[in-house]
Order: sequence, then structure tokens, then C-alpha cells
Amino acid sequence: MNRTITSFIFALSLYFMLPSFAWAEMSWVNDFANDVRQEARDRNIPGFVFVVVEKGKPAKFYTFGRTEKRGEAINSDTVFRLASVSKTFTAALISAENPIASTISWQTPVSALTPEYNFDKYPDKPLLLRHIIGQSTGFMPNAYDNLIEANYKRQRVLTEFTKLEPLCQPGYCYTYQNALFGVIEEHLQQRDTSYSQLMQMRIFKPLNMSASIGKEALQKSESWAKPHAAIARNRWAKVRVKDDYYRFSPAAGINASASDMEIWLRAMLLEYPDVITADMVTEMTLPRVQTKNELNRRAWRGHLKSAHYGLGWRVYNFDNVQLNYHGGWVQGYRADVSFSPELGIGYAFLMNAESNLINEVTAEFWAKAIRYQTP
Repeated sequence: MNRTITSFIFALSLYFMLPSFAWAEMSWVNDFANDVRQEARDRNIPGFVFVVVEKGKPAKFYTFGRTEKRGEAINSDTVFRLASVSKTFTAALISAENPIASTISWQTPVSALTPEYNFDKYPDKPLLLRHIIGQSTGFMPNAYDNLIEANYKRQRVLTEFTKLEPLCQPGYCYTYQNALFGVIEEHLQQRDTSYSQLMQMRIFKPLNMSASIGKEALQKSESWAKPHAAIARNRWAKVRVKDDYYRFSPAAGINASASDMEIWLRAMLLEYPDVITADMVTEMTLPRVQTKNELNRRAWRGHLKSAHYGLGWRVYNFDNVQLNYHGGWVQGYRADVSFSPELGIGYAFLMNAESNLINEVTAEFWAKAIRYQTP
């Protein structure tokens, strides 16, 4: 059956099961969406889509703009790059029981995954996989992202890491990385599989998601949003899709639509317990290392009481509600995903422009959601 028809039937069945006031409970979202669309017009944003999910209720999709200047209108099935939002999927993959669980777990030493690279600098404190996924490796933040963007081969970038002295022991401080996620792909290739194959088998297919990995998959999508970069204030130009971060797919290689993100949010809200369990979500969203700089985020600073990184998710105290969040940014795209177990609400925003509008509207969404939805 066509996926759109299936989604419609599911939404319709839920509608008739709900009280008549169900949609009215979040009627403020329509006004919010209109304000965001107007702001996007004022800034000449090429396009965006965002989805709002309430646990057990039909999702709401809001779209704006086109895939490119003369392209088709963006819809809920238009595919975007997720950039670093991919890390939330990687965390779930490691959390899940998988066919190679004997060699990959949170406690797996990186030296066992890729013995050809020696990242260990403290004999009594080995670098573990959870330190990579949890952004607490101890190495200088964003180390060698410049080499990724200069299209250095993955093996060359990882070799450079072996020469780097850490700022602290693994697990002791927050040090955000992309390049070190390359060890996951390196290990899987040595076992005659790949991150893409494993993600499809363990996450995408069980959740019936159409998400994909890689540049070729993006460009083969029936509808995909072309990337746009700023050339002047409120002026945007289409740019080519780059290979760079796709070569580090566990960090930033996933493509998805708003329809896919609806499913992902529902999974985080425990509507797919056979795939994403409560224990997995608890493990991924346990605060582990402080991220104090996040407290100064523009548009967020008046709301954040504390900020940590878990495993593939940022964990915020946002107006006294736990908010699990991650953002993504590669050339031409921005993405945000976030959910509140307490409120039973999830939100994802995908945009084919590198605009800071996304920071403002995500913070505003959650400020309003907490104001209107908190009992």
C-alpha cells in the first residue's frame, strides 16, 4: 500500500478514537507556524518543513517554500540532510541488540574496534565507544573537521588523531567530535558490512522509515531539497552537495523526510517499543557530561537551567522540563530534533538553508509548548 495512504488511514483511525478536543489542545501551533512562515519570507529562506508529534495522536506537518528556486513545493516526504542529527540514530544503533553485539557495545574499547589506530593516551583509562558517542573523548573539540571538509580520506584523518594529545581523560570533559565517528565505519567495513547496511536492517526497516544514507541516496530521492548557502544578508544561492561528511556517516550521513522524523520522534516517545525500548531511551538521554557553553545559546539562554550531553543526545533542563535535543548543520542544510517525555511531545525542523532562524524557532516552540501543555 502507498505510504501516504497508509499514513492517512493511521491518522484517520486515531482521529476517530480521540475526543473532539484533541486537536484543540495544541491549536497554538497553527499560529506559531504562520509566524515562522512569515519570518521565513522576510529572510527569503528557500524552504523548510517541520513536524509536531503528540504521543498517540496524529502528527501535524507544516511546510514552506520549494526544493530550489524553480523546484517543486516542499512536502512531508521531501528529503533533507540531517547532518549531526544522524548521531541520535547512531546512538540507537549501538543501544539496540544487533548482529554484531559481541563486538560493538558502549563499553567496547576503541582499540578493539580499530587496533590499527592508537588513540589511548592514558593506560588506566582506555577510550571506549561510549566516549565517542557521548562526546567525551577528551580530544580538542571538532578536531580535524577541517580535514574532513578538505576531503581527506577517512584513514588519513584518523591517523592524525593518533598524534593528538587530549585535553582530559576520556569521560571527564565535553569535547564534541565528528571525525572519531569514522572508527565505527572502519570497523564495520572490516567485518564485510557497513553502517548503512546495519542501520537499514536494525533501525530504518523495523520502523518502516524511508530514510537513507549517503550522497547518492539523497540525489536519487523522488523529492529532495537542494542545499542553499548565504551569499549576502537574506540572499541564498544553491550549492552542490558535498561528499565530505558523508564519508563519516555515523556522525552526519543520514537523509530523511519530515515523515521519517515523525516516526523517529514516535520511537523516542516509546510508540515502537519492539525497536526502541524505554531502557534504550533512558540510557541515551542520561546526562553525562556538562556542556556549559550551551547555556549561552542565543534565543535559548533565558530558558536553559542546565545542559549536558548524554549518548547521541543533548539533555537540557528547559524551563524546568527535560528536553532531549540535537541539531545538525552541513553546507546548505540545518536540522533540529527534540522531544520531551514529560509532555509526550516531539518536534523536528528541516531546512535547506544555513539560517539561524532554526535556533530561534526551536527555542520558541518549546517555550510555548511548556507554557501551554504543562498541567
